Amino acid sequence: MHKSNHKVGNMQLHQNYQAPANALTGKVILVTGAGDGIGREAAKTYAAHGATVILLGRTVKKLEAVYDEIVAAGGPEPAIIPLDMKGAIENHYRDMAATIIDQFGKLDGVLHNAGILGVLSPFTHIDLPTWNDVLQVNVTAQFMMTKALIPALEKAPHGSIVFTSSGVGRQGRAHWGPYAVSKFAIEGLAQVIADEYENSSIRVNVINPGATRTVMRSKAYPAEDVGLLKTPADLMPTYLYLMADDSVDVTGASLDAQTR
Repeated sequence: MHKSNHKVGNMQLHQNYQAPANALTGKVILVTGAGDGIGREAAKTYAAHGATVILLGRTVKKLEAVYDEIVAAGGPEPAIIPLDMKGAIENHYRDMAATIIDQFGKLDGVLHNAGILGVLSPFTHIDLPTWNDVLQVNVTAQFMMTKALIPALEKAPHGSIVFTSSGVGRQGRAHWGPYAVSKFAIEGLAQVIADEYENSSIRVNVINPGATRTVMRSKAYPAEDVGLLKTPADLMPTYLYLMADDSVDVTGASLDAQTR
């Protein structure tokens, strides 16, 4: 199976994508950072389109709240994986992947949404613990997790890996140090895996959500008028597109979830 390697968005059609109600029926999708923000919205949206969602995050209470919302809305019963990506090691991810294969037989998609901002500061003020934490959560943990999940993704007819980037992961910006570097790294990691698996059943793409009404955004821009920002729900067409079978021929793309 050969896939076209789209390096740019498909005329922004993904931003207006309208998924059939059953677009994800029968699919098993892992969402990291599923407790709030974009991850929470994506998990609920995937479930609403028929997917069995695996909710991964640090805070069990938040994951349970999303679980309850999905069940109350009539979605397939989700699974919960409490995990702190700052401290997890390769064995944790290998065990997680084995459990997914054991319980579900496959994994159709993973949305790497979890990330930390760190501290916005001048370059010479960046301290090593902050640097290490941001790179650990935003890059190293995602490398370890993806590596462990490949066997589960290969068991699906069409496996989709979606990473999350940022505008500062394409053009560096003053004071964004570790976070910007981590997103440049994610863009590169996605390109490497996409190229390596181009002629396989696995596709790998990146989403830049853009300015969105989330807690992380409010920490970076505390004085911003949040009323002017898109909500996570506004971005879901692109998130749905990359998990649905309509995107099976798209790999190596870095898509904007909203028009800049």
